[in-house]
Amino acid sequence: MSLFADTYTTIEAPSKAEVRERGSRFFAFAFPIENENQVKEQLKTLREEYPDATHHCYAYKLGLDNNHYRVNDDGEPSNSAGRPILRAILSAGVTNVLVVVVRYFGGKLLGVPGLIQSYGEAATIALKNATVLEKELCSHYRMEYPFELENEAYRFLRQEQATITAHHYTGEQNEIEFSLRLGRVERVLNAVKSYHQFKIYYLYTI
Repeated sequence: MSLFADTYTTIEAPSKAEVRERGSRFFAFAFPIENENQVKEQLKTLREEYPDATHHCYAYKLGLDNNHYRVNDDGEPSNSAGRPILRAILSAGVTNVLVVVVRYFGGKLLGVPGLIQSYGEAATIALKNATVLEKELCSHYRMEYPFELENEAYRFLRQEQATITAHHYTGEQNEIEFSLRLGRVERVLNAVKSYHQFKIYYLYTI
């Protein structure tokens, strides 16, 4: 997966799996996500649904590189739960994904190798059970321009294959919010320099 790609692979919808090992039960849940707030929401929901579980361990990955991720062992020995879950995500080649593995202790200690195996296996199966799809990665911008340049602004954005997502009238200045596939961003930002009254502000990429 390249930093300069404008598509990414993720999962289409939530999926789950269950693994049993020496009495312990591991329930894995995989979710498509777009930001860290959604991680918090899914964790809150699972903790409410499984309040008596021994552990709620998780890992997630966002974005195109391998630097935006987090792992959590939730009381298990260090690197015995979150890391194996993250490895499953990386092995599946997906991003914008959260995997939570809920464990019910079965009375027998599994040891660190056993935990690594069980958490990783549960996460791997949950991801294999998911439908994988490719999505476009787009950067979102806001463009401000004088009211009298309305037609010219729309013509420019259509010409550059931008997708208009919102339009606001603010008196003398108009605002358009639009998105661009990542591969077209550099070209458009260079082209807009010819329009001195167009001001473009970066919003976010997703």
